Amino acid sequence: MEMKQLKRLPIGIQTFSTIIEENMLYVDKTEYIWKMINTCKYIFLSRPRRFGKSLLISTLQAYFEGRRELFKGLAIEQLEKEWTAYPVLRLSMASGKHMEQEQLDRYLGSRLEEYESKYGISNPAVDNNVRLSNLIQAAYKQTGRKVVLLIDEYDAPLLDVVHEETQLPLLRQVMRNFYSPIKDCDPYLQFVFLTGITKFSQLSIFSELNNLMNISMDPEFAAICGITKEELLSDMCDYIEPLASNNGWTAEEATDVLRRQYDGYHFTWPSPDIFNPFSLLQAFTKRRIDNYWFASGTPTYLIEMMRKFDVLPSDLTTMEGGADDFDAPTENMTSILPLLYQSGYITIKAYDEAFNYYTLSVPNREVRIGLTKALIPSYVMPNTLKVNNTARRMAQLIAKEDLEGALQLLQTFLGTVPYCNVADSEGHYQQMLYIIFTLLSDYFVDVEIHTPTGRVDMVMPTAHTLYLFELKLNQSAESAMQQIDLKNYAAKFALTGLPIVKVGINFDTTRRTLTDWQIVRD
Repeated sequence: MEMKQLKRLPIGIQTFSTIIEENMLYVDKTEYIWKMINTCKYIFLSRPRRFGKSLLISTLQAYFEGRRELFKGLAIEQLEKEWTAYPVLRLSMASGKHMEQEQLDRYLGSRLEEYESKYGISNPAVDNNVRLSNLIQAAYKQTGRKVVLLIDEYDAPLLDVVHEETQLPLLRQVMRNFYSPIKDCDPYLQFVFLTGITKFSQLSIFSELNNLMNISMDPEFAAICGITKEELLSDMCDYIEPLASNNGWTAEEATDVLRRQYDGYHFTWPSPDIFNPFSLLQAFTKRRIDNYWFASGTPTYLIEMMRKFDVLPSDLTTMEGGADDFDAPTENMTSILPLLYQSGYITIKAYDEAFNYYTLSVPNREVRIGLTKALIPSYVMPNTLKVNNTARRMAQLIAKEDLEGALQLLQTFLGTVPYCNVADSEGHYQQMLYIIFTLLSDYFVDVEIHTPTGRVDMVMPTAHTLYLFELKLNQSAESAMQQIDLKNYAAKFALTGLPIVKVGINFDTTRRTLTDWQIVRD
């Protein structure tokens, strides 16, 4: 059967005009854009990296430049009647990373220089804030129309120093000075839009700009970036079949794999499920599943902040808080929640309206596995290959329902892990086991699960079995099993429909590995 000719996917292309002119795939977000530009004059949107913010900025640029021909067949073509062309200043801060104070000043000046010659400024002022103000006024005077200011990745120069006590205040002051003219230029501005990953306090960055509307958690803009399931099954449905065929799946199985791997983001509640657009495009292009988004950026600053706030790997399974706990400025945060949420490593999973708090967790398998692998050197051992291979072999054994063999393999492996100064705590081994078991393919491990009678140390559901683990330190597997039975942990999971296997494990701190275990099918 002849394969359908598919539109080229815009891998690495964030310019709206290029996508349209070269007839690439574009998922129509222009109805959201129309709503946004008619909501407020000054708008801020936070989304994780590689989530389509730059494409959104580019689309806004084309719209405000009055390029109606690019929007043929899109929602906004019918909504907009005038198509007025405005002067647009589009400033990207994406490359302003890893810079000292003077370097950052020069970088900001170079962003302005791109437009100064266009609007006849041959002898610019010395200070960048004055240059920005002069540029806005020059564009207004020359064209006779108010200016549209689009700032992409406004926080990029600050992300890598968010954990540094000396550099952050210095670079933050540079950025504050740069953005300071925006409010005074209000008579010359038509629309101002800023994107970024993290949210810095309005006072520290935008000075007097107190009318900046943050739409990051507004339900009507929940899907302005990213791909919904409806968009996947309509705009991108033709790309599912080649992916399925290449991996021996049905289209339904491929869709389910994509959902587990890349779906699960929610930026408000209620919200449609949002797929990671970067990973989807990569998966469709290469026709295989991989951790594309996570591999595209090493979260070194995140690991450092986890250490600073004493966040354990298992803490990421479930976190709770009000909106002001995670949709909050990152530079003075008292917990890691804002950084985890705004960077895309955890997302909203539920909302309790009665008590006004949110439940958050990792969005999908890609983030869970990627983040777990990144934590291996800090919580298990530096040899990540050895850990990954051990987890893979254990997963193969568990898939055959050979938990005995998997625990024997784990026993041998733990005997090779270097000693650390917290090796005599049950929590240390629990975190090690959590990381190793999290790496077991599609199995999702949870810890400290509350039951009516106590807490189960670890729970691991597979396709055919639900495993309940109780861990003991310098005692016996028998005492662990007695606790499972005494507390009747299995009763909480009776309605899962899965056969329950109880597993009691004992660790010996002298030998630094598990010494005995019991496996009982309930």
